[in-house]
Amino acid sequence: MANNAVVLNQARTKMLKARAGVLVLPKITGMAFGTGGVNASGTPIAPTRDMTSLRNEVFRKNIDGYTFTSDLICRYACTLAEAECAGKSISEIALVDAAGDLIAIKSFLAKGKDEDMQMTFQIDDQFDGGDS
Repeated sequence: MANNAVVLNQARTKMLKARAGVLVLPKITGMAFGTGGVNASGTPIAPTRDMTSLRNEVFRKNIDGYTFTSDLICRYACTLAEAECAGKSISEIALVDAAGDLIAIKSFLAKGKDEDMQMTFQIDDQFDGGDS
């Protein structure tokens, strides 16, 4: 199975420059939602590191908050209210930093959004625990 989540090159560049003291790393402030994360047969399309946007962004919103689930994982959450993205089939989301840049993208099976329900999406910002 393909890896359907990726930290983007622009995020990696920002981390590298922040570690050198060239810039201050902007915090994660939002999520972007899109409908372009699947192909015609409904299979998720793996994002690539060189992407700078979702394939078909339809909405952006500030995150609800975050929790640290371990020393290596921060889980961001964002809830779409009843009217937000109503009638859309969300199949891709991205973390957005305070500068407005996408940091990481995840694609998944399309989730239909009804107008009378809320949906909460979560993305884990995770560092591998391996020794590679």
